[in-house]
Amino acid sequence: MKDWENLEQKEEDCGVLLELADEEGDDSFGDDIRQAVAAFQSALDDYELRQMLSAEDDPLDAILSIHPGAGGTESQDWALMLFRMYTRYFENRGFDYKVLDFQPGDEAGIKDATIEVKGSFAYGYLKAENGIHRLVRISPFDANSRRHTSFASVFVYPLFDNEIEITIDPSDLRIDTYRASGAGGQHVNKTDSAIRITHEPTGIVVQCQNERSQFKNREVAMKMLKNRLYQLEREKELAKKQEREDSKSDIAWGNQIRSYVFQPYTMVKDHRTKEETGNIQAVMDGAIDPFIKAFLLSQMGKTSE
Repeated sequence: MKDWENLEQKEEDCGVLLELADEEGDDSFGDDIRQAVAAFQSALDDYELRQMLSAEDDPLDAILSIHPGAGGTESQDWALMLFRMYTRYFENRGFDYKVLDFQPGDEAGIKDATIEVKGSFAYGYLKAENGIHRLVRISPFDANSRRHTSFASVFVYPLFDNEIEITIDPSDLRIDTYRASGAGGQHVNKTDSAIRITHEPTGIVVQCQNERSQFKNREVAMKMLKNRLYQLEREKELAKKQEREDSKSDIAWGNQIRSYVFQPYTMVKDHRTKEETGNIQAVMDGAIDPFIKAFLLSQMGKTSE
C-alpha cells in the first residue's frame, strides 16, 4: 500500500506542477516538471518490476558466484569486471552483500568469487543473471592489441533459511487412538493411549505408544511428524538445486546469455530477450535493471502460454 500511495503522490506532484505552469504561462517550471516526471517514471518502473516477482523463491536472499571460462588471464579479468558490476548493482539497489569467497587470479582478475546477497526479492532479481556472459574487447594483456573474446559464468541460487519452520494445518491431520501393545506394562494395555497421526497431503504416518499418557504420545508423534516433513522439504530443496546445477552450460561460445562488446563498437545485448544498449559504461557501473525487467517479462510470457 505504501508503494502504491507513493506512486499516486508522485503522479499528483506532476499534475500540480503542470497546472501551475499552465495557469501562469511560466516556462521556469520546465526543470521541475522534468524531474517530477522522471521520479514518477522511475518509481513506476520499479513497482512494475516487483510485480513480476511471484515465484516461490523470489523473495529469498541469494548466493551469486562468478567463474571465469577458458582463456587464462583475459577471462579472469572479465570475471573481476563482472564482480565489480554486480557489487555496484547491489549498492545501487540497496542490497547488503558479503563476499564469501574471493580467489585472485595469477596475474590479474579472479579465479572464483562467491557473494551472499541480502535484500527484498534479491533472488527474484538476480535469477535473470544466471548463465554465460561474453566479452569482446581489445585485450590489455595482448602486446599486439588484438581483439579477444572471453567468457565467464554467473550462477545464482536462493539462500534458504537453515531453520525451516514447518507449519501444519490441523485439518490435514487424521489422528487415531488405539490400545498400545507390547512392552509397557498393564497400564499401557488397558487404555487407548497410543497415537497414530496421518498427514493426508503427503501420506506420512507416524505413531507413538511409548508414553503412558495419550497427551505425551501425541506430543512425541507431532515432533516425529515435523521432522519427517522437514526432511521432505529438504529433499525438495536438493532436487531444485540439482535442477539448477543441471542447467549449467559449458563456459564457451554458443551458450552465452549476454554479450558485452567494447570494440569495434560499444553494445550490451541480451540474447534471450534482444534487449540492448550502447551505454556499456552505465551497465558496467551496475545499470542492469532493463535487462532484468526484459527477462522477467519474457518469463511471464512463457508462464501465460
